[in-house]
Amino acid sequence: MKQRLKLKVIPSLLFALTPGPLVTAQVPQAPQAGPADVATVVSLVRASYETMSGPAGQARQWRRDGTLYMPAATFVAVQTRDGRVQATVLTPEEYRRTNFPGFEQEGIYETEVGRHVERFGNVAQVRSVAVARRTPEGPALGRYVNYFQLYWDGARWWIAGMVWDEETPSRPIPAAWIGRFDDEPN
Repeated sequence: MKQRLKLKVIPSLLFALTPGPLVTAQVPQAPQAGPADVATVVSLVRASYETMSGPAGQARQWRRDGTLYMPAATFVAVQTRDGRVQATVLTPEEYRRTNFPGFEQEGIYETEVGRHVERFGNVAQVRSVAVARRTPEGPALGRYVNYFQLYWDGARWWIAGMVWDEETPSRPIPAAWIGRFDDEPN
């Protein structure tokens, strides 16, 4: 039989025994965002799509994109290959370095075609259905469901993370999700 050691910590004693000042981790600050990009949930999602979209040969809006995400935000790209589900976890910077050069060379337009917003207090989740194309009116390269996790810090909205998956013939996006655009709940 294992014995458990019970520790009783008295907060004031803990601080008294700590040598020197209490140190907290410093989180790097993101560049200043354009107020219109981060004022609402919907404007933040729109800005996210705008920063990556554009014609072949045009540089993407790297700096603007970097203002949308909280420090330590994560992306999770889910794919099914050879019948196995795989998740790739990236920071926004890793995503930009990996994908923006191809977007710039070949052109990409990711357009939102449906949105559902859920909000409670200072947090929100957005289910955003998007279509990727090489040109604004070109044939669809793929359709995706992007889930944005967001928070309000009292002054602006931040993207804390995103997770997405691509539509497949065996897993179509529900028709009811396309063409429906929810505004932000109060």
